[in-house]
Amino acid sequence: MTSKQLRVSPDKNGDRRVHKPWATRDSAHTETKQEAIETARQIAKNQWLEMLVQNLDGKIWFRNSYGNDPFPPEN
Repeated sequence: MTSKQLRVSPDKNGDRRVHKPWATRDSAHTETKQEAIETARQIAKNQWLEMLVQNLDGKIWFRNSYGNDPFPPEN
């Protein structure tokens, strides 16, 4: 876990929460996965964060980085 992440995770009710892993409050809370992804993408672009989207089972489904990535990537 890094301080430059933004996650889209399911909550207990089946809704989606957009949050930073270390934060005590959610950045956003939506009813659908698509709404959460769109909201998280906007936040991640504005704050140069890596966005991780989790499935209902908690596995990472999708990730994208909007930060200052080195090119070519370091191994």
